[in-house]
Amino acid sequence: MRSEPNPTTARSNPFAAASTLPYQLPAFASISLADYLSAFEEGMAEQLAEIKAIASSPDAPTFENTLVALQRTGATLRRTGNAFFNQALSDTSSELQEIEAEISPKLAAHQDAVHLDAALYARIKALYDDRESLTLPDDEALRLIEKYHEEFVRAGAELSAAEQERLRSFNEELASLETTFQRNLLADTKARALVLDTAESLAGLSEDEIAAAAENGKALGHGGKYVLSLKLFSNQSELASLTDRDVRRRLLEASLGRGFSINAEVIRRIITLRAERAALLGYESHAAYAVADQTARSVPDVERLLARLVPPAIANARREAEALRAVNGGAELAAWDWQFCSEQVRKAEYDIDAAALRPYLELESVLQDGVFHAANKVYGLSFTERPDLQAYHPDARVFEVFNEDGSGLGLFIADFYARESKRGGAWMNSLVDQSDLLETKPVVVNNLNIAKPPAGEPTLLTFDEVRTIFHEFGHALHGLFSDVRYPYFAGTEVPRDFVEYPSQVNEMWLIWPEILANYARHHKTGEAIPAELVAKMEAARQFGEGFRAVEYLGAALLDWAWHKLAAGEDPGEDLEAFEAAALAEAGIAMPEIPPRYRTGYFAHIFSSGYSAGYYAYIWSEVLDADSVEWFKENGGMTRENGDHFRSALLSRGGSLDPMRAFENFRGRAPRIEPLLARRGLTAG
Repeated sequence: MRSEPNPTTARSNPFAAASTLPYQLPAFASISLADYLSAFEEGMAEQLAEIKAIASSPDAPTFENTLVALQRTGATLRRTGNAFFNQALSDTSSELQEIEAEISPKLAAHQDAVHLDAALYARIKALYDDRESLTLPDDEALRLIEKYHEEFVRAGAELSAAEQERLRSFNEELASLETTFQRNLLADTKARALVLDTAESLAGLSEDEIAAAAENGKALGHGGKYVLSLKLFSNQSELASLTDRDVRRRLLEASLGRGFSINAEVIRRIITLRAERAALLGYESHAAYAVADQTARSVPDVERLLARLVPPAIANARREAEALRAVNGGAELAAWDWQFCSEQVRKAEYDIDAAALRPYLELESVLQDGVFHAANKVYGLSFTERPDLQAYHPDARVFEVFNEDGSGLGLFIADFYARESKRGGAWMNSLVDQSDLLETKPVVVNNLNIAKPPAGEPTLLTFDEVRTIFHEFGHALHGLFSDVRYPYFAGTEVPRDFVEYPSQVNEMWLIWPEILANYARHHKTGEAIPAELVAKMEAARQFGEGFRAVEYLGAALLDWAWHKLAAGEDPGEDLEAFEAAALAEAGIAMPEIPPRYRTGYFAHIFSSGYSAGYYAYIWSEVLDADSVEWFKENGGMTRENGDHFRSALLSRGGSLDPMRAFENFRGRAPRIEPLLARRGLTAG
């Protein structure tokens, strides 16, 4: 693609100034693809000029003329990047992918130009060295000095000139490779969708699921056929219901095979470069580098937690396997049998049919009467849909969010449906970050991948999909409640192993009796979900914890194995052989339970910022489980409890050390016992 900027002038480019729409929502109606490349080029040039002015100032460095000034730089680039990368994940195209491939290495080089500016770093270091004697407005300012210094050192500011040149080449190539990985995975995932000729092949699925598969076939150019598109994780949700064992096998094998051929060399090169970069920066491995600025702080701390959980998780899974073999006629289980047999056990022992839940879990009711209702009860929030505000895709709905006193808090964009142009999985993005300094309020996006039903039909969810909606809205709340001065600390700008914690806490309202009774109503009759069904769901939840723990730990330990490799340590040509050896060595290998993500499609670690960080989910769950206990001990769903959680933790973003924020909320350091009890694990 041409690298020359579009002739669009800075004045006419929609990113050159803040949007005039409410809350500075990007004016998507007036944004063209050509605007992105032009705005990126303009934004980088603009920020470098701003940086040069700061770094070359003849005045002695002060907090205001250096760090506050630095926080004000890059406005055009920030607006452009937030809008572009959200769209690249949510509604991509070949043109967007070309722009991303071109701009990603340029952005990496731009970041290096900032971080490796010797004059700028000298000013930051001077402030850091004198930080105890400076007169600062508050503790957030002191933390800004400390975090900027840490960021620049970790980015190579103290390396020699020759070492910095090597670092620049590493970063530029990695940015390009990570973009390539994501593009290849999207294509391979699309190519491996399971195409079936008849509705009978889908026996076991509900009528609405079969209709959605037919609609998906039509959308993907397979009119008259039925297509099951692959979700990002290994075990596809349809495996629990499909009665045809061969169809289950084909579906799971399609899922497990993604990415290994198309991304093999990309993955090997990413791993090599990350290890070499870590060594250049003085770390034994990328894992050691990645964890050093997280709440875990060290490789041994992460490994102790994971090692403690593996034996009880395996023991639990093996007990579950025995029960599954019984319903499988005593035959050995294959991986594609596990979810189907689990569903049979739930029906037989707990009288629960997952398909029977779906009529009670209609999307609009879940959103309005579940997620929003819980946020109102706990935090006093209210939501008004704004059809007058246009998002980046027709399926993305915009809601204005209000505090209890009627003041506007921000915008929430809900983009729930799967489409060919959307990355798999579920996530939260920020289009505008909250900052008192910049006088901005938050605009946040939740993305899911729910199959879209035929026009006029209700969207009925699985219980796991409902859990995901509550989870992602927890991220949204973290962004919406941000109350910081400096954008550096806004919302979810916290360590990776802390960011999942607030979202996991929000899952508690999913089955909170008052909330469940409000949203879980039959979409035709309005009948509330039977109380006995809820009780059975609770009783059945412990069954399957072994599977979930092994599936998750397999992925976390696989991520760890790849990123503990030292510079020069060759994983070998065969990625699948490395993967098998790593899982066996960690004691987590069970053929019947593949990792939640295998190497070939592990987008979290190869394109989404979670490298050597997938352990964060279980690390955060320690905090989450302990916090749920606090809510229960203190009266549950009350405004007082919600206000305390909001003010002590959610609103602080990264402006306070996360573990201090947790202790301010909880009153003590976290304990692991609530997590072990929740997952049915013993401490041994």
